[in-house]
Amino acid sequence: MYKIKRHISQVLEKRFKNNIAISLSGARQVGKSTLCDHIFANVKKVNFDNKILRLTAVDDELGFLNKQGTPLFIDEAQKVPSIFEAIKNKIENDKLKYGSYILSGSQKLKLHHGEETLAGRVSVNELSGLSLREINDVDFNKHFIPTEKYLSEREKHIKKYGDIWEIIHRGQYPELYENKEKEWEDFYSSYVSTYLERDVADLINTNNLLTFMKFMTCVAARTGNILSYSNIASEVGVDEKTISAWISILVRSNIIYLLKPYYNSHLSRAIKSPKIYFRDTGLACYLTRWLTKETAQNGHMAGHLFETFVVNELIKSFSNAGEKYDFSIFYYKGKDKKKKRIKTDGNVVEEEKEGEIDFIIQEGDKLYPIEIKDTESPSASMASEFDVLDMDIDKHRALGVILCTYPEKLYLRDNLVCLPIEYI
Repeated sequence: MYKIKRHISQVLEKRFKNNIAISLSGARQVGKSTLCDHIFANVKKVNFDNKILRLTAVDDELGFLNKQGTPLFIDEAQKVPSIFEAIKNKIENDKLKYGSYILSGSQKLKLHHGEETLAGRVSVNELSGLSLREINDVDFNKHFIPTEKYLSEREKHIKKYGDIWEIIHRGQYPELYENKEKEWEDFYSSYVSTYLERDVADLINTNNLLTFMKFMTCVAARTGNILSYSNIASEVGVDEKTISAWISILVRSNIIYLLKPYYNSHLSRAIKSPKIYFRDTGLACYLTRWLTKETAQNGHMAGHLFETFVVNELIKSFSNAGEKYDFSIFYYKGKDKKKKRIKTDGNVVEEEKEGEIDFIIQEGDKLYPIEIKDTESPSASMASEFDVLDMDIDKHRALGVILCTYPEKLYLRDNLVCLPIEYI
């Protein structure tokens, strides 16, 4: 029996009916195969994890597809990159109907590389770990955008989530919720071993797997921080070029997300490096050895873990609703804000301060700044950097948000609202 209602289900069903092919990417064990098996139970499935099937397909891609027929669900499709060209040929020559192919894979950019061949012919979708809405069976599936309309609709489905840090530490892989007896450390130990053996070993020299493990731990310790190749390279003991290639592997396999910085000609002093976010806080806790909820909540990484968790929930609200987000979400850090004039020993001096906005949602010509705080005592001063966005004369700063653990919605100013994370 399929236990957990995944919010992207309706999106996939609709897009399968209206596209010749759809794809679904996501990290290992987020439930891609289980979900597709449940939604498309009557569709024939082949899995390229099977070496014999894989070799058969590589030997004659078109022949393989002709023999399998349509509709067809190809799991781990990225393991035979040439299959995308064959599907393109069939689309162009065989006049395929809507609902012909489902392509699933855990190596996002490998799959997407193939989709460049299938540009305009495949609907691209992403599945993450369970969202708070899914864990708590909240029947609401619109992407977070703090308009009055969104907030009004979201309030009709509010549920209190209880101990958020229990979820932050446990992580959000479905198996940990379908099997409540599953041991946390055993799950993540097996997860990391499987990831290294199946997703990494064929991409790097196997002699470097232990070093790659050290690299993963270093990156996990930096979740919620600005990416610095040189700092990671120094700690891991490899060159920056290698770190860059390995970061790409983590991105491709959906282990991390790189949040782009917000800058333009009016914000000329913004930092232009991305921020790193682990896709699953449980995995980040495992790698950095925060072995209990209490140590994670009270440790020096607590603020970054909470921010990572909330950023992931925001991203999931987009992807589960079938919305693209890569060019809609950003962060800001820089020195664009006007200098403050202060008095020191009777003399007036100028103080330059670097400001940061944790998360920015761009929708049309509006910018929604968001501050993320693990606090029950929000204040307007936490949003003191939001006005830097007023320097962007091409965009309009809309309602600002402080996402925190305060128990209810609270307007701190006309253009600033405090929201519990239940509103995501």
